Amino acid sequence: MTKKSHDNDVAFIKALAKLLEENDLTELEVMRDYGENDTLNVRVSRAKEVVAQVAAAPVAVAAAPAAPAAAAPATAAASSDDPAAHPGAVPSPMVGTVYLQAEPDTPAFVKVGDKVEEGQTLLIVEAMKTMNQIPAPKGGTVKRILIEDGAPVEFGAPLMIIE
Repeated sequence: MTKKSHDNDVAFIKALAKLLEENDLTELEVMRDYGENDTLNVRVSRAKEVVAQVAAAPVAVAAAPAAPAAAAPATAAASSDDPAAHPGAVPSPMVGTVYLQAEPDTPAFVKVGDKVEEGQTLLIVEAMKTMNQIPAPKGGTVKRILIEDGAPVEFGAPLMIIE
């Protein structure tokens, strides 16, 4: 790659970053084809905005299960502020679409209150038409499910809480 081509690529990436910010996007991916065996793949993302969006959704979903748990209201309130900071949070390893069951007419892999073992499948994240099983990072009890079936998820977003 020549110096001129490199300078053009840097300008192109800067323009993508500006476009991302101006349109309040969280991620943008582009492939530039220069010819045979010469392409540029660029993914620009803003993690700061993703955290704010992810934190807002789980609070609404978690409000229903938190009401019956009157035994520990202080703990529920503290952990609902930022589920990603919870020590039992299971983060998404990739960007994709979440599925809580293998097929539409089958039961969910896990539900709130289930005991899980390390390595047990918790859910599936579909990324680029590939179904990726997400295993439990540790054994314990599923305390909260922070996402809905069929919802999009960002990298690092908390999916559920296991204690």
